[in-house]
Amino acid sequence: MVSRAVEFKEHLVLRFASVVSLVMFATPAFAYIGPGGGLGALGLLVALVLGLVLLLVGFVWFPLKRALKNRRKQTETAREPLDE
Repeated sequence: MVSRAVEFKEHLVLRFASVVSLVMFATPAFAYIGPGGGLGALGLLVALVLGLVLLLVGFVWFPLKRALKNRRKQTETAREPLDE
């Protein structure tokens, strides 16, 4: 019986060999993109990067900021002297 790790490595090697062979034997397309298409592709790339950054900020930074703020409030209320 073959372990999952060995099976995964075999599939990884097969995929890598497939990609390398496709890249090695690819023929040039001789296609002209033009300035409009190039700028559009560049704009798409910038939008994707900014979207990923904002996604990380939204899912990581804001909940972390809220948790730290709540923790700070709890420590401040614990330090206040009780009025008797």
